[in-house]
Amino acid sequence: MADASPYTPPVEDYSFLFADAFGVDLIERATGGALTAEDATDIIAGAGDFAASVIAPLQTLGDASGARLENGQVTLPDGFAAAYRAFVDAGWVSAEAPESAGGDGLPGAVRAGLGEIWNASNAAFALCWLLSQGQIHALDAAASPEIRKIFLAKLVSGEWTGTMNLTEPEAGTDLGAIRSIASPNDDGSWAIRGQKIFITWGDHDIAENIVHLVLARTPGAPDGAKGLSLFVAPKFLVNDDGSLGERNAITTVAIEHKLGIHASPTCVLAYEDATGYLVGEIGGGLAGMFVMMNSARAGMGFQATGIADRAYQQAHTYAAERLQGRALDRPAGAPIAEHPDVRRLLLSMSTKIFAMRALGVYVGDLLDRGETDPAASTLGDFFVPILKGWTTEDAQQVTSEAVQVFGGMGFIEETGAAQHYRDVRITTIYEGTTAIQSNDLVGRKVIRDNGAAAGELFNRIDETVTTLRSLDHPTASRTAERLDRAVAASRRATADLLGFADSPRDAYGVSVPYLMLLGTLSGGWMHGLAVAAVLKSAEPSASDAPRLVAADFYGSHHLPRVYALAETVAGGEIV
Repeated sequence: MADASPYTPPVEDYSFLFADAFGVDLIERATGGALTAEDATDIIAGAGDFAASVIAPLQTLGDASGARLENGQVTLPDGFAAAYRAFVDAGWVSAEAPESAGGDGLPGAVRAGLGEIWNASNAAFALCWLLSQGQIHALDAAASPEIRKIFLAKLVSGEWTGTMNLTEPEAGTDLGAIRSIASPNDDGSWAIRGQKIFITWGDHDIAENIVHLVLARTPGAPDGAKGLSLFVAPKFLVNDDGSLGERNAITTVAIEHKLGIHASPTCVLAYEDATGYLVGEIGGGLAGMFVMMNSARAGMGFQATGIADRAYQQAHTYAAERLQGRALDRPAGAPIAEHPDVRRLLLSMSTKIFAMRALGVYVGDLLDRGETDPAASTLGDFFVPILKGWTTEDAQQVTSEAVQVFGGMGFIEETGAAQHYRDVRITTIYEGTTAIQSNDLVGRKVIRDNGAAAGELFNRIDETVTTLRSLDHPTASRTAERLDRAVAASRRATADLLGFADSPRDAYGVSVPYLMLLGTLSGGWMHGLAVAAVLKSAEPSASDAPRLVAADFYGSHHLPRVYALAETVAGGEIV
C-alpha cells in the first residue's frame, strides 16, 4: 500500500532557525566552530531526503498492518527491518548519540530538527530510536564501565535497541507503587521478577537484541520511590566474548491494540527471574531513569511537531488541488485553499507548527549550553515540561484541523488524514500526561523558585519587544504590542499562582492552563524573534513576507489565548 501523504522536510525553516532567528549561528556557538548553521542545514536536508524516501513510504503500510505477536515473537510490517538497517548504516543512530557515549554528538538544536523529521515521516518507526536514544543518555550518565562496554556501545552503533520499563498494572503514573522485585544472584547479577505494561518497542524483529532498562525493588527496600533501583536486562544474554547467548527469561505476553501508532509494538512483558544488571546505586533508580524520561519528554515535543507538520502538509496539498464551490472574491476555478475559513485553518496550523519547531530548537540549544552555563540549564529545565505539554496538546488541534480541511474525506481512512489524528493522541499521555508536566512546571519550576525562571522568560520577551519597537515596521509594531500585553497577563497569572501558597489545590487545579499559557506565549515570542530577524536581515528572501504574515496571524488568532488562560489561572481550582 503506497503512502497517502508524501513528505517534504522543512529544510528552509531549520536553516533560518539555525542561522538567523536567534541572532546568532546557534550551531557554530554550540560546537565551538566545528560546525556551522550551513553544515547543520545540510544534515537536516540529508535526513529529510532519507526520511522521505526510506521511512515515510512505510507509514500507511505500518498503520494498516500493525505489529503482530506470533509464537511469542513480535514481527514488524514488511519493510521495517530493511528501513532500520538502512537507518543504522547511514549513521543516523550514532550521529545523535553523545560523544561521551561514543557517538558523534550532534548539537541539541540539530537533534530537535532530526526528531521532527523522523516522527513526521513515520512516528511509529521513530519511537524505536527515541527510546534507544533515551537509554543511551541514561547509561552514559550512570552505568559502570562493564555495562558501558557490554551494552552502551551496541546501542550507540544501533546494533541493539533500548526500551524503558516503568509501568505496571497497578503502577502507572505512581512509580512508587512499582512491585517488581530484583533479587541478588551469586555472580553479581540480579533476578528480576514482575510484569511491565505499555512497553514501547518492547519486542520486535528488526535488531538482534533489545536492552530493557527496568525499575524494580531490591529485597528490604523501603516503600515508595526511594526503594526503586535501575537494571539493564537484555532480551538475549551476552556471553563473555560479546556474542549472544540464550534468551533471557522475559516473555512477551501480549501487544496492545491501540488507537494509533499501530506499527509501534506496545508490549506486556513478564519477567520470570530474568537476569539483569544494576545501573548506578541501589535505591538510585528513579534518578537514573529520570535522565531517560527527560530525554523522552523533549522527544515528545519533537514528535508532536513532526506529526502536526505531516498533517498540515497533506491538508495543504489537498486544499490547493480540491475544487469545491466558488471562493469569495476569487476567480472561478480557485481551489478550496482560497475559501476564507480554509485559509484560516491552514494558517492556524502552519503558525502553530513554526512556533513548536522554533521552541524545540531553542530548548535543544539551551539544554546543550546548560552543561556549562547554570542559567541556561535552569531555563532549559523550565522549558522541558512546556515543550512536552504545550506542543502535544496543540498538535491535537492541528491534526483535527487537518481533518476539517479535508471535510468528509478527512473522516475516511484512505485519505490518510485520520491516521495523524489517531497517532498524535498518545503524545499527551505517555512520558507523563500533560497534568504531570504541569505539576512539574508549577511545583518544581515556579513555586520552588518563587517565579524566578518564569521571570527570566518574561524578561527575555521584554527584550524582543524593545527590539521590535525599534524597527519602525507595522508588523513589528503590532507584534510588539501583542507580546507586551501577553507578557503583562502572564506576569499577573504567575503572581496569582504564587499567591495560592496556602491553598495548593488552587495552584495545581490550574496548572495545565498555566502551562498552556506559557507555551502559547513562548510560541508568540518565537514569531516575534522571526519578525525581528527578517526585518534586520541585509539579505531579503522569498520567505520574508510569509514569515511576517505568520507572525501577524499567530498574534491575532493564537496569542489572545494567553489573556483568557490568565483569567482561568486567577480563578484557581473550581470546587
